[in-house]
Amino acid sequence: MLVHGRVPAYDRVLVHGRVPAYDRLHVRRRVRAGPCGARRLPVPPVNAPLTPPSPEADLPGRPRRDLRSRRTVVALTLTGAVGITGAVALAGALPSGDHRGSARLGIHAPGPSPAPPASPATSPSPGAPGIGDPLMPLDGNGGYTVRRYTLDFDWAAPRTPFGASTTIDATATQALSRFDLDFAGNTLRRVTVDGTPAHTVRDGDELVVTPSRPIPHGGTFTVRVDYTADPARQRHRGDAIADYGWVPTPDGTVLYPQPDGAKMIFPVDDHPSLRAPVTFHITTPPDLGAVANGRLVERVRRPDGRIRWTYDSEHPVAAQLVQMAIGRFAFVESAGPRGLPVRDVVPDGLVTGTKAYRALTSEHLAWLERRLGPYPFRRYGVLVADTDLPVALETQSLSVMPRADLLGDRVDAERNLVHELAHQWTGDSVAIRRWSDLWLSEGHARFYERLYSGTHGGDSFESAMRTAYERHDQWRHDDGAPAEPDGDTHLFKQMRYDGSALVLYALREKVGEETFGRIERTWVTTYQGRAAGTHDFVALASGVAGQDLSTFLTPWLYGAHTPPMPGHPDWHPDPVRG
Repeated sequence: MLVHGRVPAYDRVLVHGRVPAYDRLHVRRRVRAGPCGARRLPVPPVNAPLTPPSPEADLPGRPRRDLRSRRTVVALTLTGAVGITGAVALAGALPSGDHRGSARLGIHAPGPSPAPPASPATSPSPGAPGIGDPLMPLDGNGGYTVRRYTLDFDWAAPRTPFGASTTIDATATQALSRFDLDFAGNTLRRVTVDGTPAHTVRDGDELVVTPSRPIPHGGTFTVRVDYTADPARQRHRGDAIADYGWVPTPDGTVLYPQPDGAKMIFPVDDHPSLRAPVTFHITTPPDLGAVANGRLVERVRRPDGRIRWTYDSEHPVAAQLVQMAIGRFAFVESAGPRGLPVRDVVPDGLVTGTKAYRALTSEHLAWLERRLGPYPFRRYGVLVADTDLPVALETQSLSVMPRADLLGDRVDAERNLVHELAHQWTGDSVAIRRWSDLWLSEGHARFYERLYSGTHGGDSFESAMRTAYERHDQWRHDDGAPAEPDGDTHLFKQMRYDGSALVLYALREKVGEETFGRIERTWVTTYQGRAAGTHDFVALASGVAGQDLSTFLTPWLYGAHTPPMPGHPDWHPDPVRG
C-alpha cells in the first residue's frame, strides 16, 4: 500500500498533498528495563498459536473488535543459530507475529495445568468467530479451511446494486455445529450448505451459518451465498488506507480490499495469513471489460449479448489481495525478464499518457530479481485506476496504480511502481502471519523503493534513512514500535513504512551488504507461498548471518527508543513532541 503526492519525502506516505496529523489517542505506558527500553522474557513454548475468540452460545455476547491489550516490550532470544538449517529449525521453535505480553506468548504464572482441550473429532461445536489476531480478533474464522472461492458477479452499472454469489469449498478442522463467514453489508438472499438451505444470523461483520446437519471433522462441504452486492459500499480509515472496499470509477469499479475490506465484497475467511485459489465469473455489458487476479480463462458472449469473463487466480490469494475491476479498458501485453507475461489494464483514455511509466515494468522486475530472486508469480501487470483515491495497492499479480501516479513526476511514479512490485515478493508471496507483522511487508517495500529511487533521481538512500532515523522516536511515540503497533488504527502509519525500512537498513549496516542480500533472498525463498512473522525473520536472519541477531533486533522492533545506528555515531533522533 502506498499513497502518492509530491510533498516532502517523509510526509507523503499517508495523505496525498498534505502532511498528516498523527493520531495521539492515548499516552502509552512502557516497560523500561535493559537497553533501549527492552525487557527480556523467557523463550515461549514451541509454535505458540493464535488464540481464537471463544464462540459463545449467545451470539450478541461474542468478542468485539475493540479488544486491546497492554503493551509489553519483548526480547527475542536465540542461541546457536548458525546456518540456514538452524534458522529454519529456530523459526519453528519460536512463535510468530504479535508479542504483546507474556500471556500472548504462552508464558503463564505457576499453577495447575489446564485440562487438555476436547478432541476436534468429538461432538460438534461452533467454529470460532475469529482466528485470534490481537489487533483484529474477529478477522478470519475457526473450524474450517477454505479450498477455493468461486465468485460470480452479474454487473449492472456504476454504484448500482447487482446480483452476486460466492461458492466456498471448505474442509472442516473440527466437528462443526455452525461456522462464521466474514461478511459486511450487502443484502443476503439465500445460503445453502451442500445444496440444502442453512439457517443464518447477521452479527456485525459476521455471517453465522448453521447447516441443516453437523459437519464432521475432516469433512468437505460447499457453501453458496447468494446476495445483492452494493458496489458503492466503502469504509474509511484515518491512515494510509483512506477509503476501502468497492471504489467506483466513471464506468465501473476497482477493489481496494486492504486491510479487511474484502468482507464488503464477498463472504470470506478474511485474514492476511489465510489464502485460497479464486475463480472469478464476471458478467458485463458488451461495451465493458473485466479483469481479475491471474489468468483469463475464457470470454463468452451470452445469448442476451452480455459478456461473461472467467479468471483463475493461478495461486492461492489472501482476501486483502483480491482484485476485480470493470470498465472500458485496453489490455496491453508485453514481456518481462525470461518472457514473463506482463499485462497492463488501462482505461481507454489513459493508454497514451501512462505508457512511458508503464514501460518501465520490465526494468523494475529485473532490478528486483537481482536482489530478491525470481518473481514469484506466473504473470504481472499494472491496473490503472481511474479514481481520485490517492492510493496504490499490491493486489496479487496485478498492482493498482491511481491515474495520478502515472501522469506526474517520474521519480514519484517509479517509487510507487517499485514499491507495489516489491510487495509481490514481500506481503503477497510471503504473507504476514499477524497484523503486527505488517512491518515485514511495508518495510521491505519501502526499503527497495528508497534504494531504487536513490540511484534513479530521488534522494540518496543514506539521506532518506538518516531522515527516517531522526524521526523514529516520534513515530514510536505516535504509533508504536515497528513490530508492536498501538492498535489496528495505528497500522498503516509512518512507522510501518519508512520506520520499518530503517530496521532493515540497520540490519544491513550490522551484517554488511553481502550477508544482508543473502538474508533477503533466503527469506523470500524459504517462505514463498507461506505466511511468516517477526520471529521467523529474526531466526532466519540469525541463521544466515551465523550470529544471534535477536539482541540487536529486539530494541529496534519493540523498544521504547530508537537504538544507535551501526556505523553512524553522528546520527541522533529528534526530540519527541506531544
